[in-house]
Amino acid sequence: MLAKLRLLSLIVIALTLPLSIKASVVRKDATLISLPVAKRVNMTGTAKLLEIDQARARALRDRAEGKYDPSSKATVPATNVVVTYVTTIGVGQPPQEFSLLIDTGSSNTWIGASLANPYRPADSKAAHDTGNKVFVAYGSGAFSGEEYNDTVTLDVASAGIVIENQSIGDAFFSKGFDGYDGILGIGPTDLTCGTLIPATSECIPTVTDNAFAQGLISNKEVGIAYAPTTSLSDPNGELTFGGINEKRFSGPLRFVSITYGKDTPILNSTAGIVDTGTTLVLLATDALNVYKAATNATSDPTTGLLKIAPDQYSNLQSLFFHIGDETYEFTANAQIWPRALNTAIGGEPDAVYLIVNDLGALGGSGLDFINGMTFLERFYHVYDSENNKAGFATTDHTYDTTN
Repeated sequence: MLAKLRLLSLIVIALTLPLSIKASVVRKDATLISLPVAKRVNMTGTAKLLEIDQARARALRDRAEGKYDPSSKATVPATNVVVTYVTTIGVGQPPQEFSLLIDTGSSNTWIGASLANPYRPADSKAAHDTGNKVFVAYGSGAFSGEEYNDTVTLDVASAGIVIENQSIGDAFFSKGFDGYDGILGIGPTDLTCGTLIPATSECIPTVTDNAFAQGLISNKEVGIAYAPTTSLSDPNGELTFGGINEKRFSGPLRFVSITYGKDTPILNSTAGIVDTGTTLVLLATDALNVYKAATNATSDPTTGLLKIAPDQYSNLQSLFFHIGDETYEFTANAQIWPRALNTAIGGEPDAVYLIVNDLGALGGSGLDFINGMTFLERFYHVYDSENNKAGFATTDHTYDTTN
């Protein structure tokens, strides 16, 4: 058995290089704003967790290879998102509250997925219909709707940040987002380009872009802190706009440059992304075969996940991710699905399922792995879109044995 599987790689935060925007104003009063985040496990859909993650991976690869067609809805499966992280924002004057999925792998912010909580632009003093339609496909869902400009409030309880003229979509069609109001897209601005209808190259400034441009935050940084949990619904995270929360990590925070992995070979062209919209850690098929051989794992037909016998768990070794000049240990406990949640994914109560699985493509494609939420529950992550950098640090939960 291989003692360790080493992923020699540089993390790619996005599939396109974000534009760098230099500020011309001095931000003396700007501050950090932190939003509480809750994890939810929702298995009302018919698709397995792995199938949903792989569908999202295909959509991300299509974007990287220039195959994304914003006018096409043919490849969108009718499934629900399985594991999500959710936060609440306000839209309008006065603010109407919406519970949104947090997504670093997309950048459009939109609302209206829930019929029980429709967006009411007529009730907002700041709402303005742009006259544009918008469509975004996510692999595991899609939405289309009308694009509005309105006020967005982060941290509604204290009105911590009030962003004016934020462009948001109001969905008149959405698939795969039952139980949620929409998405808070905090990825690179480039991912919004081409999503407006009729087809245009126009890009849509993100919530982070506008908060920075309006002097509400000092830096175009978003800090992401999650923690392992064994509950179906648990407030176990935090999203910080404008910088980092030093209380949320323990080790040194190291930054690496963001790059486009397909065009810039890095350590045998092995590059991938960090994505809050993906649950598992997905490896290129050839790398996964090495992992399966090292762990003696087999595919479980019921859950779609890899499975090992309980007595094999004591032999499960750590994965070591080399990111820039640093090495981050992904422990054996981090590699298994929380056993308390086995039945939520259709599994056996006492079985040991692994959260590492198949990306659905061979290595060398430029997107060779995706580190999803199960990875982010063990490490603090900062996305700095102003300086095109990604930051990582260990936390108090890196070596948790909760699973």
